[in-house]
Amino acid sequence: MLPLGFLLLLVCLSTARGNLSRDESQPTTSDETVVAGGTVVLKCQVEDPDDSSLQWSNPAQQTLYFGEKRALRDNRIQLERSTPNELTISISDVVLSDEGEYTCSIFTMPVRTAKALVTVLGIPQKPQIFGHEQPIDEEKIARLTCRSSGSKPAAQLRWKKGNKELKDEGTEVVEDPNGKTFTVSSRVEFRVTKEDNEAEVTCTVDHESLQNSERSTTQKLQVHYKPTAKIEPHPQYPREGEKLQLQCDGQGNPIPREFLWEKEGSDVPLQLSSDSVLIFPFLNKSDSGTYVCTATSSMGSVVAKYNLDVSDFSQLPTPHVHSTPAPPPGPSQSISHASMATASSFTPAPIQDASPVPSTSSTYHAVIGGVVAVIVFLLLSLLIVLGHYLIRHKEKPSTASVSCLGLGDAVL
Repeated sequence: MLPLGFLLLLVCLSTARGNLSRDESQPTTSDETVVAGGTVVLKCQVEDPDDSSLQWSNPAQQTLYFGEKRALRDNRIQLERSTPNELTISISDVVLSDEGEYTCSIFTMPVRTAKALVTVLGIPQKPQIFGHEQPIDEEKIARLTCRSSGSKPAAQLRWKKGNKELKDEGTEVVEDPNGKTFTVSSRVEFRVTKEDNEAEVTCTVDHESLQNSERSTTQKLQVHYKPTAKIEPHPQYPREGEKLQLQCDGQGNPIPREFLWEKEGSDVPLQLSSDSVLIFPFLNKSDSGTYVCTATSSMGSVVAKYNLDVSDFSQLPTPHVHSTPAPPPGPSQSISHASMATASSFTPAPIQDASPVPSTSSTYHAVIGGVVAVIVFLLLSLLIVLGHYLIRHKEKPSTASVSCLGLGDAVL
């Protein structure tokens, strides 16, 4: 075991060596990182200046400031603080060429220096997406490329389709002509579906120079897909004798522009045009049948069917009167029964006529009732006039006989 006095001697020697190794006239600096276009501050400090001044010089060894004195005429470089123990300067509107080692010197014997590495970050440009210029057919592979230049160090790119992340197929980094910044490219590939039409694909660039913000570009996909079609009747429940329009509603991308109307069992097409409406000016029983609409676009054709059944008045059931209240009338008093189908036939339950008699018979009876009412009114008027005439005719003879009797009395 070492004696206590020997241990104390070792401690004193270590402390003395530490004090001897510390140079209070050695300046100190720190490395700085700045975004291109920003401002960087360079600070140099010394504990014991030994009556000497501090000096800052750039990577080209050009003196910027010697104490308070400006040495280089560059208005971007300004003095922030100058004391015997500190020399602080700032450089504004930093460019990529400002990057490098800056030197703080103090002219003691010997001269002492400290280095400060300034790193300038190149801000990446807004990314661009290529490969979306033309529409893509469904079930085909979409190949998109995102590119951003001007970053230093090289930026990172990421993809999204809607809210879903897309994994890239590879990233390429190329040095820009200035030899300082980089251009980054990223590719994605995926199979598109009908649901991808109008979907938003976003490319975002991530870089430390953006400082918690991001730059991104969004493009909408245009996907071509096969058409669909359905037939809509107007009115929905047509009646015999009415005008009927069948609307072939074609959907798709692109939208169908050609419509072929046919009736099953007929060899002659009814209509072929860009008009999707088939018109029946006056619906009758002979129009019953299945009508077929073929809608065509550049992506193909699709077939929709409509079954029309026009009933005869004589086939309507005789109505029965019940003591219970009648249900409210339907959408219309239909005597036609129709159904629709797309690609395959679909027939709903027939719609029963809700009226006791056809509407044309009701109109006919209303006219007859009006004529009868007029005749009855005329007969009643004639009877009243005739009765009045007879009453007056009876009163006149009675008055004449009284006068005659009075005259006879006078003669007698």
